[in-house]
Amino acid sequence: MIKTASKIIAEKVASNLLKIEAIKLKPSDPFTWSSGWKSPIYCDNRLSLSYPKIRTEIKEFLAASIQSEFNGVDAIAGVATAGIPQGALVADILDLPFIYVRSKPKGHGMENMIEGHVDKGAKVVLVEDLVSTGGSSLKAAEALIAAGCEAIGMVAIFTYGFDVALENYKKAGIPLFCLCDYGTMLEAASKEGYVKESDIVALKSWRVDPANWK
Repeated sequence: MIKTASKIIAEKVASNLLKIEAIKLKPSDPFTWSSGWKSPIYCDNRLSLSYPKIRTEIKEFLAASIQSEFNGVDAIAGVATAGIPQGALVADILDLPFIYVRSKPKGHGMENMIEGHVDKGAKVVLVEDLVSTGGSSLKAAEALIAAGCEAIGMVAIFTYGFDVALENYKKAGIPLFCLCDYGTMLEAASKEGYVKESDIVALKSWRVDPANWK
């Protein structure tokens, strides 16, 4: 199950991410993702950390989302690497323990995949900055479950809203709550003049079939 924040919050987040160029749109000169996909959008929400007012709004929105959507949270987990600073900020607001989950076990020392202390049986909410297919995020949730924790949900700043992500989260049984989604961002981009109306068709078609988009 994937839920999104209220329209007011989603529009505010979208507007801010576009303003600081955390989200860049170039339908006529697309980016190339590591997967090889051609994409008219590039999203780097880590840039929000450099803008105190926007950073504060995002952490407060994420914290409020956790309080309203997930009961009995015992700890917050950041998904490496971009989810680590966001998760730490949220954990501080909520006065909860913070841990983070690596993409793979550390290759030396204790060889930890989970850094920090969390009790077995703890109810944990993961924090991610961006969700595409959900693969890396759900891998982090699996690591927590293997460690004896209960991954009760995940929050993220932005999601592309791909069908594969919906299927992956549904299959994993982990609810996802996002502050903003692709559709709301496109509306804001069009309204605020970041893209031309003629670009909207191409941007919408990419969202439907990103692997084959040209």
